[in-house]
Amino acid sequence: MQIEQRVNGDVAIVGITGDITLSKGGDVLLKDKIQSLLQQGHRKILLDLGNVSYVDSAGLGQLVQVYATTSHLGGSLKLLNLTKRLKDLLVLTKLLTVFDSYDDEADAVKSFK
Repeated sequence: MQIEQRVNGDVAIVGITGDITLSKGGDVLLKDKIQSLLQQGHRKILLDLGNVSYVDSAGLGQLVQVYATTSHLGGSLKLLNLTKRLKDLLVLTKLLTVFDSYDDEADAVKSFK
């Protein structure tokens, strides 16, 4: 898994490429990146998941954990560019009702206002 970070206004956009799985350490990388952003004072975080090919149960748990951590610290975490597979998984687990998700980056960034 690879993680890239950029900022659009006051929104930190985290682009993820590859798998979010326990076996590849993706779950830990994601948690560390979000913790780092929160420590730097970022409270508006957008996860771009358009290049994520696979998420296992540990990866799904990590998404929930970083969402909870961000919310607990007064921040907001939203999802961008869900793949069909990931969207289906979030629907199946009823987690799509927890996360705000967007298909357009400009709409997602505006939603933080």
